[in-house]
Amino acid sequence: MSKVVIIGSGPAGVSAALYTARAGLETTVISNGGGALLKTEKIENYYGFCDAVSGEKLYNDGIAGAKRLGVNFADDEAVSLSINNGFYVTGTKETYFADALLLATGVSRLAPNIDGLKNFEGMGVSYCAVCDGFFFKNKDVGVIGNGEYALHEAKELQNVAGSVTVYTNGEKQTVDFPQNIKINTEKIKSVSGKPMALEINFENRTQTVHGIFVAYKTAGSTAFAKKVGAAIDGNKIVVNDKMQTNIKGLFAAGDCTGGLLQISKAVYEGARAGTEIVKYLKDLKKQ
Repeated sequence: MSKVVIIGSGPAGVSAALYTARAGLETTVISNGGGALLKTEKIENYYGFCDAVSGEKLYNDGIAGAKRLGVNFADDEAVSLSINNGFYVTGTKETYFADALLLATGVSRLAPNIDGLKNFEGMGVSYCAVCDGFFFKNKDVGVIGNGEYALHEAKELQNVAGSVTVYTNGEKQTVDFPQNIKINTEKIKSVSGKPMALEINFENRTQTVHGIFVAYKTAGSTAFAKKVGAAIDGNKIVVNDKMQTNIKGLFAAGDCTGGLLQISKAVYEGARAGTEIVKYLKDLKKQ
C-alpha cells in the first residue's frame, strides 16, 4: 500500500488526510501541536457556524473526524527531510517513509531578528545541515537555535565540521546538547563579514565562523522545502494549481503557499492536495 505522510495537523493537513484516507492510502500526520489555529480564541467568519467557534474545538473536531477514517497521528516533531526513492522524514522519536509527502505546517511567523543574516543566505548561511554541511568540512560553524531542531542540525554537522557552536541568541536552551558542542547564550546583534568568514557580532565582541546554520524554534514547511531543493519565493513554497512543488511527489498546502491566510483557503488547498496525491500515486503505480 502506498504511504502518505503529512507534516502538520492544521486545516490544510487534516483536510488532505481525509481524502487520502478515504482513497485507501495509508496516511500518517506528524504534528507536535495545532499551531496558529489552536491558539485562536474565536472564529466568526467560517461557513456552517452561526456562532463563534474556538480554534481549539475546530482543531480537535477535525482530528477526530480524520481518526474515524483511519488516519494515523504521530505526536512527534519533524526535524529533517531527505529523498531516496521516496521521502524520509526524521522526527525526534522515529523516521517516517512516504511515497508522497505534503508540507502543511503553515508559515513560520517566528524568525531570528538578526540584522544582516539574510544577506548571507547561500553565501555561508544555510538552512540545511544535511545539504550543505559538506562544504564546511573541518571548518568552524555555528547553529542558531535552542531546541530539538537545533540539536538535530548540530549533530549532523559534528560529522563533518571542525567545531560546532550552538548560539541560542539569548534564549534558554530547551534540550541537552552533547558536551562536545559548545553553547553560546549571548544575544546576537548582527551578522557581517564575507562568505566563509562570517562575523557574529555581540554586544561587546565579535566571533568569526565559516558558516551559520539556522535551526530556529521548530522547522517550518519552507525549511523542509529548502532541504530538498523545492522552489521558494520569499517565505512561501511555490506550487502549481495541483499544489505540487517542483519536486516529484512533494506537495504543499495552507499558509506556507502564501496568499490569503484564512482557514477556508487552507481547507481548500488541503482538499486539492489530497485529491492530487491520490491521482499521483495511482499514476505512479501504473508505471
